[in-house]
Amino acid sequence: MRSWFRDTTGGLPVTFWYLWTGTLINRLGSFVLVFLAIYLTQERGFSASQAGLVLGLWGVGGAVGTTVGGTLADRWGRRPTLLTAHLGAATMMLALGFARPLWTVALGALLLGMFAEAARPAFGAMMIDVVPEKDRLRAFSLNYWAINLGFACAAVLAGLAAEAGYLLLFVVDAATTVITALIIFARVRETRTVSATAARGDAPVGALRTILSDRVYLGFVVLNLFAALVFLQHISMLPIAMVDSGLSAATYGSVIALNGVLIVVGQLFVPRLIRGRSRSHVLALASVVMGLGFGLTAFADAVWLYGLTVLIWTLGEMLNSPSNATLIAELSPAALRGRYQGVFSLSWQVAGAAAPILGGLLREQAGNTALWLSCAVVGALMAVAHLVSGPARERRATALRTATRPVEPVVAIRPPAPQAAEAAATAPAEPVPPLPEPESSSAR
Repeated sequence: MRSWFRDTTGGLPVTFWYLWTGTLINRLGSFVLVFLAIYLTQERGFSASQAGLVLGLWGVGGAVGTTVGGTLADRWGRRPTLLTAHLGAATMMLALGFARPLWTVALGALLLGMFAEAARPAFGAMMIDVVPEKDRLRAFSLNYWAINLGFACAAVLAGLAAEAGYLLLFVVDAATTVITALIIFARVRETRTVSATAARGDAPVGALRTILSDRVYLGFVVLNLFAALVFLQHISMLPIAMVDSGLSAATYGSVIALNGVLIVVGQLFVPRLIRGRSRSHVLALASVVMGLGFGLTAFADAVWLYGLTVLIWTLGEMLNSPSNATLIAELSPAALRGRYQGVFSLSWQVAGAAAPILGGLLREQAGNTALWLSCAVVGALMAVAHLVSGPARERRATALRTATRPVEPVVAIRPPAPQAAEAAATAPAEPVPPLPEPESSSAR
């Protein structure tokens, strides 16, 4: 176990652990998004369609936030972007907690989504900046482990806090966001390099043109969009389905906490499980398992059945996340790292806007069963798409790795002058001394 622990956690930079700690604290207080659908329908008295609209506006704000956040991370810096985003999110969290009319709740959700998600591309770019390529699979798995450890605790605590008063959810969430900002302010330095900012393509128009012409990357982003449309149903439509089955908000919190518990128990073993395997095959398997889990929700009508479906799609999530993160890191040019992260995060925000709206409409028009079976079909189609597009992604990642490797200096040898060459030809041969040993790369 000691050997496994060293292999999993050893050798990572100190900055990574400060970011990891901030992630854990922030997620321990991430109450609001987990219970927002129940809060809007049970506490505020909004309909399922109105709740879907508010959650959709959260996603719209997040789409704006990730786009702006990715640009700021490259041009302004990772650290100031993170600080601004966290402090703005804490402020809007409190404002949303005190909002009452539908339009103020909708506006609060829009602005909160914008600030909260602006931090995502800056955080991802900073992680890639400080962690060497060989350690990124471990680092992203550890960070994902922290996210879900916090989420598992938050889901249970939020269920209890909701019974004491929903305003408490907003206050605690805002407090943990501020604490995360203080950790970044006190312990995390800027990681953006001068060479990256001076690289060609730093101008917004040039960067946008580069990203839009990268078909391999955009194809992967589209696949992630469909995965997110399925996955985010656990926040929007799953709580409503469970309440319709006669289950309480606290029960939903306990069931959804199984997602975090399974990841906390098993996620740290995933890097060894998938190391050396084809990422396309891993992502295809993850899509099938995730679709199966959500599809079985169509037949759930008791707590244990809902819990079983959560455990199944969590297994798919555990396989998907580290492979996704390392692939995004390898497909992102260093000079545009923040903006590439922003475009990838944009797929989550578009899904955040569309998933509750599409899920709510499909559920109201075609029924609960049709919604969840559609998730299974999408998962199967995504698996095929990953198998087809995987080789092109790996070729692109290899090309970027080759392009960013340091080039050995080439010493030009000037040919001797004609007179010197003639003298050398008539001179007696002298013993040739042995060549000196080449310097090591570390000495250079």
